[in-house]
Amino acid sequence: MSATQKTSRTPRRYGMVIDLDRCTGCGACVIACAAENNVAPGAARENDRNSISLLRVFTLNNPTAAGRRTAFLPMMCMQCEHETPCVTVCPQQAVELDVLSGIVEQMPQRCLGCRYCMTACPYHARSFNWGDPSWPAGMEATLNPAVAPRMRGVVEKCDFCQSRLHAAQDAAAVNGSLDPGIYTPACVEACPTQAITFGDWNDPEGALAKSGETFAWLEGLGTQPKVRYRSGQNWLHEMAERGGAAPAKEERHG
Repeated sequence: MSATQKTSRTPRRYGMVIDLDRCTGCGACVIACAAENNVAPGAARENDRNSISLLRVFTLNNPTAAGRRTAFLPMMCMQCEHETPCVTVCPQQAVELDVLSGIVEQMPQRCLGCRYCMTACPYHARSFNWGDPSWPAGMEATLNPAVAPRMRGVVEKCDFCQSRLHAAQDAAAVNGSLDPGIYTPACVEACPTQAITFGDWNDPEGALAKSGETFAWLEGLGTQPKVRYRSGQNWLHEMAERGGAAPAKEERHG
């Protein structure tokens, strides 16, 4: 390796900005997420309380608002970086905040299924595996070989398609670097309206820095989520401030 080649990895804070004014609620991101991360099809009588979904799209309504009165809210793990609730309560160290990527990692091999993290998460962004994953005959051949299916009795969540990050790291190593740069999660790639922007919050010239004014859902909690939103609708800003990380009574997609 030459002296000019990069030999160290730049600490990053991978994150997203989701433009709620562009999101149409089509669910393409949900399908792409499930396919990329080998989320098994739902079983009979499955509901929102016992299903697996790493990304959900909520329908929000405000009949009193002027102009647009309905919006769609994609929500996944917010990748909180300050006193991360799920990290602080896990007795098995099955959840860690990676200081080199900013991603809150979930390690099913360590998880004992206590679900403390699900209780602590203010965004209700985690799912519990009540049964072993299974697919219709022949569908196993379509699974992503880079992602191991999770077993019964563990919690799972969005990790920004970490298998793609690993692939980017491998590609960087081939090129003589340890820095993977910016990769693309499946939901970002699948969005037909380009409502999701992915990048590094540490990069002052990056895509996130150029995305304009943003706000966080339940920002007052102080968890400093790295998934943020944009909208020109004041009622969405107000809803984000006063609560309802996962508005349970609203319609859900995925």
